[in-house]
Amino acid sequence: MKIMLAPDSFKGSMTSIEAAEAMRKGIHRYDELIEVVSFPLADGGEGTLEALTYGTEMKKVEADTIDPLGRPMTGWYAYDADRSLAVIETAIASGLTLLEEEERNPLLASTEGTGILFKDAVERGATEIVIGIGGSATVDGGTGFLQGIGIRFYDENDQLLHRVGGQLNRIRRMDLSGMIPLPEGLTVKVASDVTNRLLGKEGAVYVFGPQKGLEQDELPEFEAGMAGFADLAAKTLGTDHRESPGSGAAGGLGFALQAFLGAELRRGFDMIAESVGIIEAIHNADLIMSGEGKLDEQTLFGKGPIGVATIAADAGKPVLLFGGMRTRSFDEKIRDWDHVVSYSLISENGNVTELMAEGAARLEDEVYRVMKTIDIGRGWGS
Repeated sequence: MKIMLAPDSFKGSMTSIEAAEAMRKGIHRYDELIEVVSFPLADGGEGTLEALTYGTEMKKVEADTIDPLGRPMTGWYAYDADRSLAVIETAIASGLTLLEEEERNPLLASTEGTGILFKDAVERGATEIVIGIGGSATVDGGTGFLQGIGIRFYDENDQLLHRVGGQLNRIRRMDLSGMIPLPEGLTVKVASDVTNRLLGKEGAVYVFGPQKGLEQDELPEFEAGMAGFADLAAKTLGTDHRESPGSGAAGGLGFALQAFLGAELRRGFDMIAESVGIIEAIHNADLIMSGEGKLDEQTLFGKGPIGVATIAADAGKPVLLFGGMRTRSFDEKIRDWDHVVSYSLISENGNVTELMAEGAARLEDEVYRVMKTIDIGRGWGS
């Protein structure tokens, strides 16, 4: 019997890694001879690298870089030398959580640190690079990232611009001659669940700017600067990506990656699942367990656990979903899914505070209880 564990995080209680470990303990309390493989979920946002390097061949590679405000720091990314595959998490060097509340200012914040990590991965030999672009502190259109890989920007007086984020409206020329050499056949993939386009009321500035510290009265000027940068990029490159889905992700970083590196943007879970072998692992398992903090109608929109369940359904594999809590509407809709059964650690109106504090222990106990109800000898049942 082989069981694959692929939980998402139980926000406020457990990381996806901790949830996988709690599940494993519950299984082995029931029968320590059951083979367990763990693939904690990641969607390209914060926590992606920790999940990817857990129990896989990907190794942690450290590199000198800078934070969103240009301060030196040690960043890292995941690397598989055999596959020449690197996975970079934008939040590591350009994340909002790196800044104190009073430091959060998109006029100053830059994605340059992420560009420096990308440069390091290329120089290490990566020919496939996956970039998770969730959790950034920036609305710089990806100009910082581009500076990190050697592209330079100049103002109306042909003076070099530094930390371009708040100066998008000053850019008049860009110089690509200093861009790092890219290996032949390099593929860049962007893992993101954001489909917003670069400009407009649903774009990078108006949607994400206020979340990262922009005031409402700053938005029109910032939007104009972003539009000007998009115009210049289109003129310089001969292609226009401002209308590409996801170009507004991470404050416009999605735009820069698509326009300058030809990046493919896909749903975060799908990209990560393929990169680390989750799909193959599902096909090789007899039973799959997944879950997250709350199983509700949002769960059904294709993120995390339901992504696992969808792949498993196609493979004809049974799935057990565990939620910190489970709404009645979710329970009613999941009944239509063959091979899927869901469980909750507390009732819909249960004590959430207690669950947060005791999440790992409760998940372990619930998995153990469920294992006892499954007739392993005859396959899967309830």
